[in-house]
Amino acid sequence: MADDNDQQRLALVEETARVGKQDVVTGKVTVRTVSEDIQQIVREHLDQEKIEVTRVPVGREVDRAPDVRTVDGVLIVPVLEERLVIEKRLVLAEELHIRRQVIREEVETPVTLRKQRAEIVREAEPEVGNQTTQRS
Repeated sequence: MADDNDQQRLALVEETARVGKQDVVTGKVTVRTVSEDIQQIVREHLDQEKIEVTRVPVGREVDRAPDVRTVDGVLIVPVLEERLVIEKRLVLAEELHIRRQVIREEVETPVTLRKQRAEIVREAEPEVGNQTTQRS
């Protein structure tokens, strides 16, 4: 039997794990924008208004000034004058008949527009062993 004084020694071993990270470059890309000039035709309608004035002699006596009026799209503006006779009378001398006419014209004008697009260029992948960095 072994003596109580004999001691046996046991070594205790403990394993630990260490986790680390490393950055690995797997590839690179270059992104750039390219502007292009594009010629384009712009079409638009332009309106032009033309006024025609016709003098219409009337020569009629009136008691009061007639109102400005519109008949069939024609603006009628009375023009009055006083004439001296033995007595003073209001005479409608003439009317102005004003007719509007719209002329539509289509015009084409070249304009320059800019348009951007992105170009992506993938560079060759580096060797993994040469491009790594270690970090903990």
